[in-house]
Amino acid sequence: MHVESALRRQSVESQVAQTDAHAEVAERADLAESVESTMAVTTSVLRDFLDARVRAAAARSDVAERLWADLADGVGGKLMRPRLAVSAYLGLGGQDASTIAPVAAAIEVLHAAMLVHDDLLDHDEVRRGRPNVAGAARDRLAGRGLPERTVSDQVLAAGLLAGDLAIASAFALVAGAPGDRDALLRVVGLLAEGIETTVVGELLDVTGALSSPRDVDALAVAELKTAAYSGSLPLVVGAVLAGADDAQVDRLGAVGSALGVAFQLADDDLGVFGDPAVTGKSVLSDLREGKRTELLRRAYAMADEAGCAVLDAHVGRADLDDTGAAAVRDVLVSSGALEAVRELTRATGRRARELAVDGVPEPLGGYLVGVVDDLVGRGH
Repeated sequence: MHVESALRRQSVESQVAQTDAHAEVAERADLAESVESTMAVTTSVLRDFLDARVRAAAARSDVAERLWADLADGVGGKLMRPRLAVSAYLGLGGQDASTIAPVAAAIEVLHAAMLVHDDLLDHDEVRRGRPNVAGAARDRLAGRGLPERTVSDQVLAAGLLAGDLAIASAFALVAGAPGDRDALLRVVGLLAEGIETTVVGELLDVTGALSSPRDVDALAVAELKTAAYSGSLPLVVGAVLAGADDAQVDRLGAVGSALGVAFQLADDDLGVFGDPAVTGKSVLSDLREGKRTELLRRAYAMADEAGCAVLDAHVGRADLDDTGAAAVRDVLVSSGALEAVRELTRATGRRARELAVDGVPEPLGGYLVGVVDDLVGRGH
């Protein structure tokens, strides 16, 4: 009798657990659907804003119109950052797409600004297989017989000014958003803080070129330059607009930080070992630049003398070819550096998952776990 009673209790508890699990899955699916629906609104707001800026610039001058058109052409892609903002907003009870859409669009425009300036600093003139703002400016000047210094000055000006326009536009989008003015004012402060943090990370990245790859804290650069505005900022902004309390805002910031570092580690991996046809990233540019990544730092720390000599001979060479890059990859693999960084990426991703599961309410926590898994596992 007691056994039968215990079995019945166990069966009921199992059924309840299954019902709860099914409900959680359904709630996550509903949130994902709502996120994509709101992202459609965000994309529309973003395109309408950019089209309006191009038209307004055309009324002022041809060169202003071209600059805006080049900038607008480079905005968009997977829209990871605005999607994070939208998911946090909806997942924490926000309901008005007209409030979050322009703010999410602002985060994407801010991302475009960071890319334009970062490409300029890295002397990159191609993005996603197409000329970026600087590359488009150079292409227009080709064949005019201008001195190289003149051309370079024009290219530099285009990149600087386009990035500045994008930063100003991000604030304009937030300023024009409907919603609680105190919350929007707080978002303005968060954007400003995110830009300042990213600039510190960019500065560490740039000045890192003056030091040996062994001595650069690449994880600090990843945290400041990438994680702050790519992971933490969007989630925090969405939470603030949803009216979340400070504790919940802080928890989402922590999730975003871990997510952003894992994202950057995976990105650096793909920059050397990825498939350009899939990622849109060159597998030579980071090596040619001698980019101070955690992967390169660990390779120098873990390789033998012969391996370090190979790295010294090839990394940082502007004329690095496929053969030289293959030799570098061999060292990255044979030294154990690649596997060590991939394990660090997985561990950082697990940390982001744990923070999402333990500190973020459902269905948002489960949704973010899926985002972490997608971003950490991309390209492999």
